[in-house]
Amino acid sequence: MIRFDNVAKSFRKSRVLDAINLEIGIAERVALIGSNGAGKTTLIRCLLGEYAFDGRVTINGRDPRQERTAVLGSIGFVPQLPPPLKMPVAQLIDFSAALCGTDPAKIHGLAKRLGLDLDPILARPFVKLSGGMKQKLLIAIALGREAKLLIMDEPAANLDPEARKIFFELLAERQDDTTMLISSHRLNEVSALVNRVIEMDMGKVVLDDRVADDVSLSGQFACRIAIKRNEPAFVKAMQAWNFRDLGKGMEWEGVVPGPDRLRFMGMTSRYVALISNYSLEETGNGRSQ
Repeated sequence: MIRFDNVAKSFRKSRVLDAINLEIGIAERVALIGSNGAGKTTLIRCLLGEYAFDGRVTINGRDPRQERTAVLGSIGFVPQLPPPLKMPVAQLIDFSAALCGTDPAKIHGLAKRLGLDLDPILARPFVKLSGGMKQKLLIAIALGREAKLLIMDEPAANLDPEARKIFFELLAERQDDTTMLISSHRLNEVSALVNRVIEMDMGKVVLDDRVADDVSLSGQFACRIAIKRNEPAFVKAMQAWNFRDLGKGMEWEGVVPGPDRLRFMGMTSRYVALISNYSLEETGNGRSQ
């Protein structure tokens, strides 16, 4: 579906992309990782036809520079930084839907699933929305089109845990026939979403590794945690993950989305001295950690 042939890009005298050769197939879910400045965003912008570059890029055999309107109409894109658009939310939805022949009601439905009710904010300029609202709306717009390619740059960065869970469920509904390219500077944020990892450093691909494709984007883990004493910071963290208090803040129970497992474990590791009992069991197959 995606092909990079000897792609190079420089800004002034600085080489940002250096002889990139990649092929990404249908239904591959790729994590594009690397530190800030590694070249990830530049690679994505070349893929979207935003930059001129040396070499060749094609999406389904089409050149995103020469056939930009046709190519972009078949791509769902979630940028890392929301654009500073002043148009009202309703106009943005109608405009985005018209570009790819999507019913605006579908975007409304996806936003609602993510926890964003659009009706009260339709007249509000997009730029005036909160970071979480912007992210949910951009995801709804990207997933609202019948795109076989999703390009997402830190897509869940501003989402609350419940919205992240729904976001993963939405991706799971499309994982069998949709190619996904997910950019992140931290592998643990996206490792459970993907079946291939591409790492960049100083404009080069330094790792290209296919991983076992046994990840369930819709999987869930039942979690139970007991602590030694009531700690307000821990209580706040559990509430943020929608956990249920089983008794005076000393014992908690909740469900963790499979793709969010590493992120959740990283959060709870900060309280290791406080935790007296911890169980994390994948629902449906009896495995536990």
